[in-house]
Amino acid sequence: MSVRFALIVEGHGDASAIPTILRRLCAELGVYELSKPSVVREKRNRVVKPGEWERAIEFSSRKLLGQGWSTGDPGGILAVLDADDDDWRELKSDLEARARKCRPDIPCVVAIANREKEAWFLAAIESLRGFRGVPADAVSLPDPEGPRSAKGALEQVTRLPFSEVDDQPAFAARFDLSLARKGSPSFDDFCREVEGLLGS
Repeated sequence: MSVRFALIVEGHGDASAIPTILRRLCAELGVYELSKPSVVREKRNRVVKPGEWERAIEFSSRKLLGQGWSTGDPGGILAVLDADDDDWRELKSDLEARARKCRPDIPCVVAIANREKEAWFLAAIESLRGFRGVPADAVSLPDPEGPRSAKGALEQVTRLPFSEVDDQPAFAARFDLSLARKGSPSFDDFCREVEGLLGS
């Protein structure tokens, strides 16, 4: 049986990067029958507003059901957003509660990157050495989720402009998932949420 997901993400880079990370994580868990996820892009500052989040959940629910997902199947709705200046755990809890109220019949989990998703790459920067401008001696920050701008922190490491459309999917295909889980609590939460949707 194919596993089906409907993804809610923010930008064009996320629309490529998050499915790549999802596919890699599923493969590590021995799940290879993964249907191509439907992806809904929503601006983060808009989607969290009352009514807008519920609209996105309803739309994603229709996408998921249209793929042939049914109650009891693995998979569900997975939203991946940046926390920016919000507390990532509080935002996650609030959005998941609203999703359950909106569609209690469909599993929906929310993964919130502390500050920005690029912090996940910073947490595993050693695995990106020699790739797309990352120096051969690059070392992870003590707190990869600390910088307000993870994109800016990556640019300081590579000394190159960071492109969400080009660099984010490329890093997503290469960074070490286990290393990122150790250094980034919010990425570890993402992985545990995916494991839960898979029934692992």
